[in-house]
Amino acid sequence: MVLRVRTLSREEHVAFIEERTGQTGAKDAATQSVSFLQCPSWGDLKTDWRAESVGWVDDATGRIVGAALVLYRDVPIPKRDKIPFLRRSLAYLPEGPILDLTSADAGQALKLLLAHLRKRRAFTVKMGPQLVSRRWTSETLKKAIAETEGGVRLKDIKPDFEDPAALRVIDKLRATGWTRKESEGAGFGDFQPRYVFQLPLVDDAGKPRTLEDIQKGFNQLWRRNIKKADKNGVEVTLGGYEDLAEFHKIYEITAVRDHFTPRPLAYFQRMWKAMEAENPNRLRLYLARHEGELLAATTLVTVGDHAWYSYGASDNHKRELRPSNAIQWRMLSDSHAAGCKVYDLRGISDTLDPDDHLFGLIQFKLGTGGEAVEYLGEWDYALNPLLHRAFEMYMARR
Repeated sequence: MVLRVRTLSREEHVAFIEERTGQTGAKDAATQSVSFLQCPSWGDLKTDWRAESVGWVDDATGRIVGAALVLYRDVPIPKRDKIPFLRRSLAYLPEGPILDLTSADAGQALKLLLAHLRKRRAFTVKMGPQLVSRRWTSETLKKAIAETEGGVRLKDIKPDFEDPAALRVIDKLRATGWTRKESEGAGFGDFQPRYVFQLPLVDDAGKPRTLEDIQKGFNQLWRRNIKKADKNGVEVTLGGYEDLAEFHKIYEITAVRDHFTPRPLAYFQRMWKAMEAENPNRLRLYLARHEGELLAATTLVTVGDHAWYSYGASDNHKRELRPSNAIQWRMLSDSHAAGCKVYDLRGISDTLDPDDHLFGLIQFKLGTGGEAVEYLGEWDYALNPLLHRAFEMYMARR
């Protein structure tokens, strides 16, 4: 196959994602999960970046065989807009590209991508392929936590699944000049987490699990909390654009409690409009109330048969009514009803040490009976080594 890389229209990009995720009904071996960070709507949301949809095209047939959302972040050079020659950018493919890196053509495909981005005056290319390398089941994780002393991390435990093809991709990337930032203690890796926690909604044969079977996998605390929320009259409903302001009020309360900088309300309003325009089912807002009072709120993003719990917020009072467990169960049940195969609880640290302040990230999610998943991580290619080193120094000092 002779490939070439070119800019895709938004319609071509969305159509490719729908084909690749089986939304067109053409499910085949190529069907795969595609991150919502690779959808054109994510580029609409990131107003501090310039977005380009890029595609790999079979020159003989014109068929698109791969795609990527590329976000460009310009170096703040004076007069760069008036003198294009001065422009230099970081080119970032968040949780992408959508490309089979295990194929024989992958090496040439990445060379073509680098040539395209060099013409766009990128100094560094950063990509985060959504290729799973290892998985650990809840049983394995619980056993490790119970039997080992502090300081244990996921990499120290034998995985239940390891993909030799994914590990070969790691070797090939290293051999061709790509570099990966290794964990520096938290296990998050880089811009996006290398480790996530997922709950499979299908069995090993790909058949849907029943909700009863899924709930049996929960630990006792999760099952008890879901029943407690129901018994106490916590009601979970779907919200709309007009409810984002109410969501944002308790999101700001959560930010103060958990010590993070909240995004402004306008960010979520922009997200809603961009994702709804792309697909009416892409983004949902869930609201958990008790006697009319909002106690918790979350957002759920779906692409194909993969659903992500993306943002969560809860008030400081009535937490004993367990609205957060109720809202998770409702999102999971809706994802199951929609035919999703994966309910994704997003990032975790790789620590299994109960004394580590980041242990709570995996502890809460472990209660669902899901599995820890390691992706390939984020990889850099320095097109301009001098600017790349300066960029790394800047990131290290942030």
